[in-house]
Amino acid sequence: MLELFGPIFPEVQPGDLQTISAPLDFVGLNYYMRAVMRNDPDTPLLQASQVYPPESEYSQMWEIYPPGLYDMLTRIQADYHPKEVFITENGVCVTDGVDFDGRVRDERRIRYLRDHLVQARRAIQAGVPLKGYFHWTLMDNFEWAFGYRMRFGLVYVDFATQKRIIKESGRWYANVIRSNGLDPEA
Repeated sequence: MLELFGPIFPEVQPGDLQTISAPLDFVGLNYYMRAVMRNDPDTPLLQASQVYPPESEYSQMWEIYPPGLYDMLTRIQADYHPKEVFITENGVCVTDGVDFDGRVRDERRIRYLRDHLVQARRAIQAGVPLKGYFHWTLMDNFEWAFGYRMRFGLVYVDFATQKRIIKESGRWYANVIRSNGLDPEA
């Protein structure tokens, strides 16, 4: 990293390495997507650019790739051996809205959650000390780069009236929590 980013890398001060090498209580990881890269000599610095596999599924913002969660968790475990790991953010924006009967049917978000939780379970079975999973986010909110256009929440928010409706994904996830488990076939 120093060789690659040397000119823009902050100067290492005396005591910095001792401070950053202190044992950690846990590692928190955010996972939304993977990035598939190809060699690209015309791209400055890294000489790589992103490609988008045509066979993949995509949300409004990125590729949906649940196995990447397993890959990330097992890589972190193999490289760093943390005592505990938490998935501190994981979620997807999908187009959803209130149906004629007042329900919000967001099947793609349910599938995203289920498929990622299956990968989290695989990682636990492979020895990752995964202790928690936090969905991003409880309710639709202001997204820093896209404002109110993208909906990530388990609860639908009518931004004009502030009325809230629990989405089907919220009900599904509540059931997973209530049963303290996941039936991947459900």
